[in-house]
Amino acid sequence: MNKMWRTTLILTSLMTTSPLLHAEDLSAKNYADFDRYVLALSWQTGFCQSMHERDRNEPTECKTQQEQSDKRAFLTVHGLWPGLPKSIASRGVDEKRWMRYGCSTRPVPNMAEVRGSQKCQAPAPELSADVAGKLAGVMPGAGGKSCLERYEYAKHGACFGFDPNAYFATMVRLNGEFKQSALGTFLAENYGNVVTRKAFNKALEKSWGSDAVKAVKLTCNGNPAYLTEMQISLDAGQINGPLTESSFATQKNPGNCAKQFRLDAVGY
Repeated sequence: MNKMWRTTLILTSLMTTSPLLHAEDLSAKNYADFDRYVLALSWQTGFCQSMHERDRNEPTECKTQQEQSDKRAFLTVHGLWPGLPKSIASRGVDEKRWMRYGCSTRPVPNMAEVRGSQKCQAPAPELSADVAGKLAGVMPGAGGKSCLERYEYAKHGACFGFDPNAYFATMVRLNGEFKQSALGTFLAENYGNVVTRKAFNKALEKSWGSDAVKAVKLTCNGNPAYLTEMQISLDAGQINGPLTESSFATQKNPGNCAKQFRLDAVGY
């Protein structure tokens, strides 16, 4: 675990919103005709377990991960992905190609492609010290040798002209709201245990209603299965407000987590 993540982890895990985080509201200056975002949150211990099991090049933050007193800290940020804009879809781009290439999609936006294996080759987004510090506390792959924030902005943010501070501050805020919800409590209380999808959904519904359940895709790995990521579909028009029952946008794919899965703990 890098030093910046270790020193900011507890503070950011308890944070919901902060006026210092927003330079401005998140607003697309280009290709603004999309209707949803996907907020991708990792269950960090499960993500690291999957990297280890698949014999991948484990990032530093996985090799050095440590236990935390507040287990909600393991719900971390992967990214915030705008949906396919209508103006880009009209050029023959489908959802599959959009999710794979993002800002490098051809014929538009056709920006330079940054590969996942070469994240640090992407330009560094200009972040304030406040946003960079808080981001490091909830996105373990930010900064250092992993450069996840560079890759995420290059692929999902640059072509929209998002202000980098607003873009990443929005991720920090949303992560904090999930941690402070009934779902966050459920994840912490069941850390290291096998849970049911029914119980997970019940906690989600308690937080924001039944539409939130229909908006979440869960990804599991392994046998027995363990959670690695949740992707939450959110209404683009409400991205700058606190999460409410109307913030969520239904998606058809619930993911590959079956009736039971484990909330993995630190260690292999």
